[in-house]
Amino acid sequence: MARIRLKNLHKSYKGGVQNAVKDVSLEISDKEFVVLVGPSGCGKSSILRMVAGLEEISAGEIWIDDRLVNDVPAKDRNIAMVFQNYALYPHMTVFENMAFGLKLRNYPKMEIEKRVHEAADILGIKKYLDRRPRQLSGGERQRVALGRAIVRKPAVFLFDEPLSNLDAKMRVQMRTEIHKLRLRLQTTFIYVTHDQTEAMTMGDRIVVMKDGVVQQCADPMSIYDNPRNKFVASFIGLPPINLMKGRIIKKERKFFFDEGKVQVKVVEDMFAKMVGYEGKEVFLGIRSEDIYDKLFASEASVDNTVRATCEVVEPLGSEVYLYLSSGKHNFIARVGAHDRPEVNREMDLVFDMSKVHFFDVQTEETIV
Repeated sequence: MARIRLKNLHKSYKGGVQNAVKDVSLEISDKEFVVLVGPSGCGKSSILRMVAGLEEISAGEIWIDDRLVNDVPAKDRNIAMVFQNYALYPHMTVFENMAFGLKLRNYPKMEIEKRVHEAADILGIKKYLDRRPRQLSGGERQRVALGRAIVRKPAVFLFDEPLSNLDAKMRVQMRTEIHKLRLRLQTTFIYVTHDQTEAMTMGDRIVVMKDGVVQQCADPMSIYDNPRNKFVASFIGLPPINLMKGRIIKKERKFFFDEGKVQVKVVEDMFAKMVGYEGKEVFLGIRSEDIYDKLFASEASVDNTVRATCEVVEPLGSEVYLYLSSGKHNFIARVGAHDRPEVNREMDLVFDMSKVHFFDVQTEETIV
């Protein structure tokens, strides 16, 4: 088991990207599953590779338990890494691929066979042990890559976008398999992905990154419900949060968000946050599930109703996405499976103003 601490970690590439990772400090508890998520080039894979010992650290410290590992070779860190492209040896059988690392470490033959068969049993790949990678599907190859990591019984598992080469159905299945694996092995996991669905469904905590900087670190629902800034709010959630730019105005001791065509009242609990923003531009963010058809909304009033045109109706089985236009803004509402208005029809929508977020235009930080 292992606890990992990153202290003021930096990474720059000679002749390449400078400040790929900027002053990242993070503590990962023993047996915790932490997901690093962000767009391509945000520095998440660089952090993973530095923890693994595959990349040199430009500055800062990496601790595994009470051991500083900056200068410890990768092979001596008791870490196993699962890659995006599986990294299997094509000329070896599944058994040989899984056993290779143990053979390099001079494990006894009986111990190697025991560990390989135990891992194959956990992953349901015992019948493939005599096959070569080219004879396996993508999901089966990924299981072999997982098995190769499991047999080493490492203190830390590192995953670098392991599901990105799989189709949608297989990704869901493999997410479940990794969940089960985590519960069975009871060790520390660090998982890198650009897929926010993977991050939300798998992590005890999510670390959202942008341009080498940690934007927010918290459990999934805290990040979803209380994003620290506009980037986090727009990156986490599917479909993305709806954003509108407008001004805060005050009328009769009440605050309103005014976009021109859209005007909605700020709930009283947020009045204190709006002090100092009168007449100033802000971003309003509202998630698709917090926009309702007025016909089905008991809390509708003139202060939170918006008239919009439904341009596209996208049925998804259990729910429907409505692509709407109002003024100079487009937004998406997520409604029930049977709420399907006609295309190009105007409709009245209700904003749940208790769920909206406001962001400062200059800093893009959440207004608190």
